[in-house]
Amino acid sequence: MKMSDVRALTADQIKDEILKLRKEQLNLRFQRASGQLEKTNRIRQIRRDIARLKTQATVSAKAK
Repeated sequence: MKMSDVRALTADQIKDEILKLRKEQLNLRFQRASGQLEKTNRIRQIRRDIARLKTQATVSAKAK
């Protein structure tokens, strides 16, 4: 997810996207623990996407 995509989202959409990514992150952690995880780089991508979303949520909140 690019930052330009994140900037286009509303506050509610950002919250929903964070929740969706957290659920996926949890599932990937379970897969890694059980040895079933194939795309190990996806964990890193999700972590960074969550950080991007949280950063934009903070910036949007301060702008108001």
